[in-house]
Formats: sequence, C-alpha cells, structure tokens
Amino acid sequence: MATATKAKVRINPLQDRVVIRPLEETETMRGGLYIPDTAKEKPQAGEIIAVGPGRIEKGERVPMDLKVGQKVIYSKYAGTEYRIDDEELVIMKESDVHAVIG
Repeated sequence: MATATKAKVRINPLQDRVVIRPLEETETMRGGLYIPDTAKEKPQAGEIIAVGPGRIEKGERVPMDLKVGQKVIYSKYAGTEYRIDDEELVIMKESDVHAVIG
C-alpha cells in the first residue's frame, strides 16, 4: 500500500523580497488575564528563510544585504502574510526590514 508524503514547498522570492517566519509570541498572560490569539498584536520580529536575488537598478543587479538565517525586526504592517504547509510566513521587500538582531 502506497503512502502519500507531503513534499516540502520551496519558496524563491523575486527581486528584493525576503520570506520571513515570524517569531512565536511567548507571553500569554498579562496581569492574570488571558489574551486570545485574535487580540494579540502581530509579531514584528522573525527569521529570514529565503532571500531574492536583489533588485535591478540602472541595468545592474544590486545584491541583498540580508541573508537566510538572520533574525530581523520589520515594520508592523509590512508584507503579505501567507500560510504554506501549515506555517505562517510573511513576504516583504528588503526595505521594510529595519534591523538585524544579534
């Protein structure tokens, strides 16, 4: 009997875009009150899991400053959220990333 295996989706962002896995929110209690998932703010930090080749400017490709594996802080409302293989991901432009952590 054959079993179906789920293939891991590989994401290749275009131009100067990066794919970020948001960091998990660790705090669920504040002052003894439960905060439901729908009321929590979106995380503003995450780990880069894919990087595009860079934008083209004046006919030349400008390489990306960001690399896979870096932890970054990004704009609160930046990017577009996607759910791929039951994983929340955010795709955004490199310019929406504010800082590298560590």
